[in-house]
Amino acid sequence: MSSRCSVTLLVKSKGVSNEFFADCTSPVGALSAERYGLSSTTSYPLQGILHLSSPSFDETNTPRTEIGEGSNRSASLDEISGHLMKTYVGHIGYEYMHCPDKNERLWFSHHVETGTSSFERPFSDERRRRIWRLLSRSEELDHFLAKKFPNLKRYGCEGAESMLPALDTLFELGAGAGITSIIVSLPHRGRLSLLCNPDLLRYPPSALFAKIKGQPEFDPSTAPGATGDVISHLAAIRKIDYSGRLVKVEVLQNPSHLEAVNPVALGVTRAKQMSLLKSSPRDCRLGDRVMCVQLHGDAAFAGQGVVAESLGLSGLPHYGSGGTVHVIVNNNIGYTTPASFARSSVYSSDIGKMIGCPILHVNGDYPEAVVQAMDVAFQYRQMFRKDIIVDLICYRRWGHNELDEPAYTQPRMYEKIRNRKSVPELYEDQIIAGGFLDKAEATESRKTCSVELARHLELVDDYRPKSEMLDGKWKGFVWPALDGVEHDPLTGVDKEVLEEVGRKSVTLPEGFNVHPRLLRHISSRLKSLEHGDKVDFATAEAMAFGTLMEEGYDVRISGQDVGRGTFSQRHAMFVDQVTEQCSVPLNENIDAGKGRLELANSSLSEMAVLGFEVGMSWARPNLLPIWEAQFGDFMNGAQSMIDTFVIGAQAKWLKQSGLVMMLPHGYDGAGPEHSSCKIERFLQMSDDSPTTGQAVNVGVVNPSTPAQMFHVLRRQMKRPYRRPLIFVSPKALLRSPIAASSLSDMSSNTSFLPLIDPSTNSSDATRLILCSGKHAYTLSEALSSHPGPVAIVRIEELSPFPRKELAEAIRKYAKATVVWAQEEPENQGAWTYVRPRIEDVLEEVRGVRERVRYAGRKPCATTATGVGEWHKREMKEILSVALE
Repeated sequence: MSSRCSVTLLVKSKGVSNEFFADCTSPVGALSAERYGLSSTTSYPLQGILHLSSPSFDETNTPRTEIGEGSNRSASLDEISGHLMKTYVGHIGYEYMHCPDKNERLWFSHHVETGTSSFERPFSDERRRRIWRLLSRSEELDHFLAKKFPNLKRYGCEGAESMLPALDTLFELGAGAGITSIIVSLPHRGRLSLLCNPDLLRYPPSALFAKIKGQPEFDPSTAPGATGDVISHLAAIRKIDYSGRLVKVEVLQNPSHLEAVNPVALGVTRAKQMSLLKSSPRDCRLGDRVMCVQLHGDAAFAGQGVVAESLGLSGLPHYGSGGTVHVIVNNNIGYTTPASFARSSVYSSDIGKMIGCPILHVNGDYPEAVVQAMDVAFQYRQMFRKDIIVDLICYRRWGHNELDEPAYTQPRMYEKIRNRKSVPELYEDQIIAGGFLDKAEATESRKTCSVELARHLELVDDYRPKSEMLDGKWKGFVWPALDGVEHDPLTGVDKEVLEEVGRKSVTLPEGFNVHPRLLRHISSRLKSLEHGDKVDFATAEAMAFGTLMEEGYDVRISGQDVGRGTFSQRHAMFVDQVTEQCSVPLNENIDAGKGRLELANSSLSEMAVLGFEVGMSWARPNLLPIWEAQFGDFMNGAQSMIDTFVIGAQAKWLKQSGLVMMLPHGYDGAGPEHSSCKIERFLQMSDDSPTTGQAVNVGVVNPSTPAQMFHVLRRQMKRPYRRPLIFVSPKALLRSPIAASSLSDMSSNTSFLPLIDPSTNSSDATRLILCSGKHAYTLSEALSSHPGPVAIVRIEELSPFPRKELAEAIRKYAKATVVWAQEEPENQGAWTYVRPRIEDVLEEVRGVRERVRYAGRKPCATTATGVGEWHKREMKEILSVALE
């Protein structure tokens, strides 16, 4: 083997395996140079092999290349080994040789081996003192809370205090690089230390203490119906000044569902970035102005599937945000589960390798090394606009919370932890010994911090919280439960505008090679516009999008196959059959200075993609964000996202969202997994009641006509507030002529109808069938074969429940027995939700409590049968019960 090859192997061995040698893990000793046949008495050329720090071994100023030292550069084995040990066998371990991009590997080698740093080295006295202040104030806060609130689960930062200088470093470097906004997501641990630190988020300690003592974190008078959340989910937004450069840091609210906030943070980051790009120079790149920083626990990062889903979004069109910096606050334990039981990989960070993500392991006992690692992470992110992971190896001084006893299950680990000095104390001793801090000054500073916290505790009784939910981009919006709010604005548009927008939706560039089958789609749309009738759902949707765009709103529809549509109905984009170039007619035919339509065909993910759209909706109130499932029940994979972010965010965190969830629904023999969007779950989670009126937490609609679809989508943007909408979307009705609408149904002075009572119904009916969605057409078809005194009324909006409109219908059909008809089994669908509400309205109108009759499938363990003949038989039975 040649000496050059041997040196190369020696250097590469350190680069590949250095994380095993670094003292952030268990040291096992460096690989021996002798195994490669190298001699300590020989000088070896380094060109293309190793980068040397500057100044290097001698004063020769030879040129440097991206792959190694310049020509005529040689060094002895001792010098080479010393440089490698200094670089790779320290407090930081680097994993980057798995990165598939050679340029990234070379960048890392050059950056690390030359000791490149954004800061003066060694650190200045002031930088060391700032690091110490961040650490000591965190410790003093934890000690103060432990003393004053001994029964509080605070999920303190003790053992992981180095996360604060880590974040401070990212904020400072971001501000210096021109980043104006940083979005931070993190779990419970250390949240209070980050929020209340006076150098960082400056959350008022008096506000925290008031919350601990049982007061709300917001002004209840400004947010009727809000419920608030616990202290470990608190959030804040502050501008931090770094030498005259301001950066706005936003710490997002989070649920206790670990890692669920990750895709939400990505969505917020991209939304802010896309908004800023509109007003930024043309050379502004994704990630130039906004950065996402995510903190994770080691057990959750390895164990929660949403982590992999979110990482999978990082490099995709429509979902990238310019690179996220991940920090794993690694306790080496998850609740009471040790690492050996918590994952099958060596490191908790190994999931990041699925996207070729470089990983830095750093010992949290050495805050200056943590700062150095964060500097490398930030510079990599800036260079390549990709994700990077910093594995902060630390410990948890107490149990899962401060009231837990960890020694029940980890006695040896906690014997060591309880006998060691804290991270702030260790660093304080270090910089005092180095002459950078005076012992008396340190003691006085800690005392001052404690006194200041005590002063804030005395202010609790006089503290009055403020609500900040309508600041910034939300200025001009209102809280939906306030008096006088307009809930049902007119959403119709001039007929001429509808026709023009409809034509624009299928007008392709000259010479475009459209698929032959889509010619019929185009001609059918143009024909319906020409005659003003038989407008189908896809056309109505396109006109809703286009008219909103003409009014300056952006529209984004996200999910699997959304450009074409699961049922090949939408075709909002066309692909040239020769060049495969994509055309989005609404974008090409509507002024670019107005709104834009973003068709975000997603990865095969529900949880992360839905969470991403939640984040988009939080950051851009003038965006219509839509997440469409391939089939309605596919939202099952995102259930915790729905529960914690879609349904509860407004009540818990005062977060409004205009998100629309389009969930295809309908019983057509497709079997258990393609029939139902589980509408009963959303209705169960609605807080609809006679007292809430229109101000419910979530809207649920089951539109039966294209016009209704048009109006409800436009209503999302035309209201003075934002509310999530569950849109039970059709399948079989998409092209059905019996469900078509006319342009007059969508023209000026029209709006969404929460209840439809067709004019063909007779007031003499003795049977009033209430239903929702597609089932109305099935009932009408059956009724046409066996005419009788039956009126079929469609409830188009289930939440909020249309009590007023239903009361009018019941008065009209004064002699009628009331029946609720549905396709779903009795234990599913809307039945359990609508029954008490219908009976309340009946009692209000008729003065007596009447029982509503049920006409639907029997209770069932599954959504629907998978046997075709049984499906047909069930349909006959439920129609018979409803009509006879």
